[in-house]
Amino acid sequence: MTMALYSVLLALALALSSPWWLLRMLTTDRYREGLGERLGRVPARVLEEMRGRRVVWVHAVSVGEVLAASRLVEQLEAALAASGAAAAGATAVVISTTTRTGQALARQRFGAGRVFFAPLDFAFAVRPYLSVLQPAALILMENELWPRLLHECAQRQTPVVVANARMSDRSFRRSMRRPLRLIWKRVVRKPRLWLAQSEEDALRLARVGVDAASIQVAGNMKYDILAPRQSTMADRVRRIAAGRPIVVAGSTVEGSPAEEELVIGAWAEGVKDQTGALLVLAPRHPERFAVVEAMLRPYRYVKASTRHRQGSSAEQAVLREQNANGRQAEAVRPETFAEEDPSGGLEVFLLDTIGDLAAVYAVADVAFLGGSLVRKGGHNPLEPAQFGVPVVIGGSFENFRDVVAKMQEADGIRIVQDQDQLGAVLAELLADRQQAARIGERGRMVFAQQQGATSRAVQAILQVIAEGRP
Repeated sequence: MTMALYSVLLALALALSSPWWLLRMLTTDRYREGLGERLGRVPARVLEEMRGRRVVWVHAVSVGEVLAASRLVEQLEAALAASGAAAAGATAVVISTTTRTGQALARQRFGAGRVFFAPLDFAFAVRPYLSVLQPAALILMENELWPRLLHECAQRQTPVVVANARMSDRSFRRSMRRPLRLIWKRVVRKPRLWLAQSEEDALRLARVGVDAASIQVAGNMKYDILAPRQSTMADRVRRIAAGRPIVVAGSTVEGSPAEEELVIGAWAEGVKDQTGALLVLAPRHPERFAVVEAMLRPYRYVKASTRHRQGSSAEQAVLREQNANGRQAEAVRPETFAEEDPSGGLEVFLLDTIGDLAAVYAVADVAFLGGSLVRKGGHNPLEPAQFGVPVVIGGSFENFRDVVAKMQEADGIRIVQDQDQLGAVLAELLADRQQAARIGERGRMVFAQQQGATSRAVQAILQVIAEGRP
């Protein structure tokens, strides 16, 4: 009865919002891509990849979860083969995502043959995947809980593990409201194992109804995310900077005003002129790349997606003249800017690609983490911290409260509340390089000291797989 009511309410919500969804599907690929897979069609490439093999299904919503899942999948596959739990090559780990950005990164990391869009949370969409995949376990990254999916897994006695589980302030408050608490108490008891990021997360999970016996504190797997050692994109940024300081603003998001406007303002009103710093701007969502590019029209910029080429001598002359006069370079398209020539005076590098940001942090002199000057909960400060880069974050960091608290305790991060503070802190860290290096090193030590959550998660998941269906 409960699942029937849930399905009716979900269908009603989709029906009422269908005009908006249809408009978005007609005007953008964001929701049209993978529609068949979302509606329950298991793609042929996945069927071929898993043929004759046992399956472990990992679900990662978007980019952050895919990054954390990368190490998990790698170590899980190695452990399954080495432990004798399965013959080498006999287990296929398949990965589903919800967002386009997550899908693109997952295909890049794991190959398209074992990556697909997660089905909508209806019986007609979920059941084909469970029937065909027959997973030995379903691993949900963080708290991606879908009642129908969990119900169908329970019906088939498929064990579910919630890895890297956390409970943000917002989610906790919402889950403690009486109507939702009664509903979620049923839902959260279905997974067999919860691997919490911290003791506080474990306590909150228990308070919203998770069986305390099913909770283990494994740590935050995002401490284990390692960026690539080599990156052509990072090399390109370093070459463009030509010895100038580099400020990387990563995972910026929309807002009122947009976070990019605040970052550009902080950089332009002092930092740019005082330090000559190159600004690397990396919006979180690809559908906003064009919007952010429009904000950069007053500046000399280049896009990462544009294959750079040396502009003609005439174009370079025009650009240098406009630079000298402080005028906007409207006559020269961004892709004609002479990147290899420091006299070209590029001011902003728009990182409009997927999967390059983590490695680009390595060349930063200072990094700002987006989603934090607007109320979005922040993004992972560990990505730049692993390189010893000093990290600046806004006041909204609820999604990474435990991480930020550890970095604050070590004096390895700077927190700002608005555009003016951001500009002042960026200028200060770029001017005092010794202070910046000390902050960066303390942040790196936090990153190093907290690693190991992925290995602990793998061991717990192996135990669940070994136990099998009850």
